[in-house]
Amino acid sequence: MHTLTPQPLTKTAFAAFGDVVETAGAAPIEINQGFARRCNGLAAVDVASGGAAVNISLFEAKPRPRPIEIKLMERHPLGTQLFMPLQDRPWLVLVCHDPRDPASYYAFTASGQQGVNYARNVWHHPLLVFDAGSRFMVVDRMGPDNLEELWLEQPLLLSIP
Repeated sequence: MHTLTPQPLTKTAFAAFGDVVETAGAAPIEINQGFARRCNGLAAVDVASGGAAVNISLFEAKPRPRPIEIKLMERHPLGTQLFMPLQDRPWLVLVCHDPRDPASYYAFTASGQQGVNYARNVWHHPLLVFDAGSRFMVVDRMGPDNLEELWLEQPLLLSIP
């Protein structure tokens, strides 16, 4: 069984899969008479082809038993999917180029101040968290036909130090 160990999530390491959503390196703009700051352009949300609508939802996740067995990967052919944690807790991101090739998998540990925006057609695992009650704002495409799932013949193990 192939075992993966997560690496820290960085914009460079994740670039082939989408955007890391974080304010590090962003240039905030003062708004609301100086009582708030806004950081623009943190991710390239792409969901509107064919006249589809943007969906903003709230996910609440719980941890999976360890070691985490990776049995399923998914992708969204019609739009991006953005996950932003609503608390400062680390969480896991698992992506791959080809779900049938264990060597194409990458695992990342995201800080509670980092989100990800999976690009269209990027294979990724459903939400993986360390703590029960982990909440995420999710921005994706509303409607059918935007989910493809692939069950793996041989599960992979995600090793968490």
